[in-house]
Amino acid sequence: MEVDKIISRKIISASVSDSLFSILLGLIVPNPFGEAITSVPNYLFAVVLSTPVYLMYSFPAILIYGVLTSIISDKIGQFVSIKIENGKSEIIMSGILHIVFGLVMLFYSLGASILFFITDRVLQKDNIDYKLFKLSRVWQFHYRSG
Repeated sequence: MEVDKIISRKIISASVSDSLFSILLGLIVPNPFGEAITSVPNYLFAVVLSTPVYLMYSFPAILIYGVLTSIISDKIGQFVSIKIENGKSEIIMSGILHIVFGLVMLFYSLGASILFFITDRVLQKDNIDYKLFKLSRVWQFHYRSG
């Protein structure tokens, strides 16, 4: 089914883009409280501590809000490209809508939405039929045989 394929790809895109977003945000803003970092070990320690916190708070938002708005953006982009009979307009319109939906929290969500858009386009270009439970079956086999 086409809907399952889209939702699976969007969930994978959300997972990958949120992981990248949290790591990048941890590297850029290692101490969200604004305290001065005085040495490289303190910086690395702050990055290691802040990245899981960023991941914990951003993942639910990206998974729910990001997946829904990405599907909406793609469908509107498809509709516009059909109406004006130009295939490239789908990517442009979808990208613009990802940016507009990503402006909810300005810098933070805008970066996440751009990463989501890029990740989703890369996965869409591969045109693989992603299965949500395929990986869980591999893990089950691995743990039963080990």
